[in-house]
Amino acid sequence: MSGLFLGEIVLPGVKSSVPLARRCVADILTAAGHEDVADVRLVTSELITNAVAHTASSRPGGLVAVKVAAVGAEMAYIEVLDEGAATVPRARTAGADDCGGRGLQIVEMFAVAWGVRDGGLGRRVVWAEMSTKADASACAGEGAMRAV
Repeated sequence: MSGLFLGEIVLPGVKSSVPLARRCVADILTAAGHEDVADVRLVTSELITNAVAHTASSRPGGLVAVKVAAVGAEMAYIEVLDEGAATVPRARTAGADDCGGRGLQIVEMFAVAWGVRDGGLGRRVVWAEMSTKADASACAGEGAMRAV
């Protein structure tokens, strides 16, 4: 984990965990003095949704964990640990009629950087570095994916 550790939440691998994770991450960052956490909330939603939809975390008893860190006063680092899958997360181009498949495109749009790494014991970590500077528009397509 990069930066000053601020908090962690472990949740069941179910859809109803998505809004709870989003709210908790925002509350942790706001309590630490970060000014604009809207983009972080969005990216957290996408990462947790992917973990619940595409990994073993969705099995009965499955879990997903979110770690939050501050990288200075205007940057946040989010990690989502899932229970693994046969595929590696990657952004893809969804068709105009597709109902899904845009989550990691959204992460790429809003994150300064993001990536995937081995979480050990078959688990995986998907992480994102996000700006929390007030009035900063991170939606500039700058997000670079790095496998670590």
